[in-house]
Amino acid sequence: MSAILYVFLGGGLGSIFRYLISIYSIKIWGLQFPFGTLIVNALGSFFIGLIWGMMDLSEWKTETKIFLIAGFLGGFTTFSTFSVETMYLFKSAQYKLAILNILANNIVGLLLVFAGYFLGRWISSPLSTN
Repeated sequence: MSAILYVFLGGGLGSIFRYLISIYSIKIWGLQFPFGTLIVNALGSFFIGLIWGMMDLSEWKTETKIFLIAGFLGGFTTFSTFSVETMYLFKSAQYKLAILNILANNIVGLLLVFAGYFLGRWISSPLSTN
């Protein structure tokens, strides 16, 4: 199977999960703050860190990496939605929420990618010694 098909399949699944989380978060918290985008970007950051950490210490098939990273997590996370939601908050004079959105997505995303990376290395460390 070609790499493009792996990206297509993973991206489709990731996009579906992103959509479902966004819809569910709107039902819980409403539309005042883009919690759905924050959640998917935070989870995506954690999981890309986790996978990267695991790949550092163990062998992964190229197809698996393409499906998970470029496909699923590429479709799951969304920088463009984060950007337009932040612009909307600024445009509607909700400056504190706009700045909170910028800080939360970046700080939480970076912290979780590091946490995922080190957890992935820890999980994979016994596997690499076999």
